Amino acid sequence: MSSQDFVATEPLERSLAQEYASGATLVEHYSAIAHTFRPRPVDRVLRSFDVVLAGSLLLALSPLLLVAALLLSVTGGRPVLYRGPRVGRAGEIFEMYKLRTLRRGAEERLGPYYGEELSRRTLGELTPTGRVLRRLKLDELPQLWNVLRGDMSLVGPRPIRPAFFEELCRTIPAYWQRLVVRPGVTGLAQLRLSREMTWDEKLAHDFEYIADRSPALYMEVILQTAVLVARRTFGAD
Repeated sequence: MSSQDFVATEPLERSLAQEYASGATLVEHYSAIAHTFRPRPVDRVLRSFDVVLAGSLLLALSPLLLVAALLLSVTGGRPVLYRGPRVGRAGEIFEMYKLRTLRRGAEERLGPYYGEELSRRTLGELTPTGRVLRRLKLDELPQLWNVLRGDMSLVGPRPIRPAFFEELCRTIPAYWQRLVVRPGVTGLAQLRLSREMTWDEKLAHDFEYIADRSPALYMEVILQTAVLVARRTFGAD
């Protein structure tokens, strides 16, 4: 992580220690640290990319979103949207949107799990329509609204639930540094994800993007994601 991304001072550390001792959650704790980050000029450029691309995609894909929502409503009932809390930039909690691909009540049943165990159990909760939407990444389309709102970026680390974020910060002390940027709909870690990849390895890919983020790298990730979705759509992988 470049030293230009954040500034930490001893008074701040003492203040945070006192705050955490008084009962503050880990999210609040790391949120306070994250607010000392100094954004790079490139972050404003990437934000403008987010607004233009997310707005254009949302407009162009709105008919597809409508069809997917109707299919979910007919085959699985309402609601067709999943809304869940996630940790955003600087520790801010936001509500992330996805098309609902799981059976009713799945969120409660899956709540205690994360990582590989969560992925395994999730497969058993998928509806037939949801399975197709997930394969084609269409369930992620409502997150374009999160991007327009400023909760997320098109490119960045994967959004994490608050409880899992706290647990990961305990086991991987550097994990909080993901808060430098907005979480992303796609990203280096998401593209390179494999079943064998550990949380530390995922974090290394997130840090690679955070440290080297640029318009060129941003567009490279977008194009790689588009190719991946096209291959899944037309059965080329």
